[in-house]
Amino acid sequence: MIVDRFARTAGLVLAGLLALGTAHAAEPQECRDVGIANVNWTGVSVKSDTAQRILQALGYKTTLTTASVPIAFQAVASGERDFFLGLWLPTQQSMIKPFLEKDQVEQVVANLEGAKYTLAVPTYVWEAGVKSFSDLDKYKDKFDGRILGIEAGNDGNQIIQSMIDKDAFGLGDWQLMPSSEAGMLTQVKRSTQRDEWAVFLGWAPHPMNLNIDMKYLTGGADFFGPDQGGATVYTIATTGYTQKCANVGRFLKQYTYSVEEQSRAGGYVINQDIDTLEAGVKLIQEKPELLDRWLSGVKTADGEQDAIPAVKKALEMQ
Repeated sequence: MIVDRFARTAGLVLAGLLALGTAHAAEPQECRDVGIANVNWTGVSVKSDTAQRILQALGYKTTLTTASVPIAFQAVASGERDFFLGLWLPTQQSMIKPFLEKDQVEQVVANLEGAKYTLAVPTYVWEAGVKSFSDLDKYKDKFDGRILGIEAGNDGNQIIQSMIDKDAFGLGDWQLMPSSEAGMLTQVKRSTQRDEWAVFLGWAPHPMNLNIDMKYLTGGADFFGPDQGGATVYTIATTGYTQKCANVGRFLKQYTYSVEEQSRAGGYVINQDIDTLEAGVKLIQEKPELLDRWLSGVKTADGEQDAIPAVKKALEMQ
């Protein structure tokens, strides 16, 4: 009798443990749909599209939405999207601060260190005497009083407009010219082909640093931060997301790039005219050890397989 009771009790405990193990092995059903916010910059798009493809290979349903930075922040804060891979600090600090203070988003990981984000000029302009922000207004006529920016609402544009509004460096009567990343770079290349002067929003890593003979300006630390706009790029998620959806969370915490890796992938897009997803897959195929770094301990969505072989199979790497 006592033995039977013990056996039944042990059986119930074992069954409970097995059920608990199964529950922890698979992601909750609500985590099987993953929403990704993206911005139309080459580097961030490569990372976003590649992350989406990896998650799909693991059995997740994904939705990726490309928008401006403020809208991406709002989407993550509201839970409409789960994460965003393009928080550039310190330049976007004022934009993200309200969401952090309200505990609506959390910084997950620095996915890129050693970045740069500030104003730049072609090297021949730099050699002619424009080496600092304070040099710009001396040559206003050569620049037509214009600074080339990227998409409207972008933090870089906001910083430039702030300089103009405050008449910093004598730029009060200059104009910001918003455009897309591609549109801005086309305009810069056109200027360099004609030996015309241009000042524009530049950043690294990006293939522009190889395709355009360019220099970054000094003296803008009060606006773009120290070290010529030195920056770190962070992944942000809706607060609590990485704990609730622990498998995706583990992936996000490990999903990082070096400057060389992101530069290489961006170069495929710009110089080989392939899309951002193809560029990410090409990078993985050339550096398969990336999967070891990104997917260590990660499982498929159903918890039944290790992530690495599943992704390799999906990418036809086996």
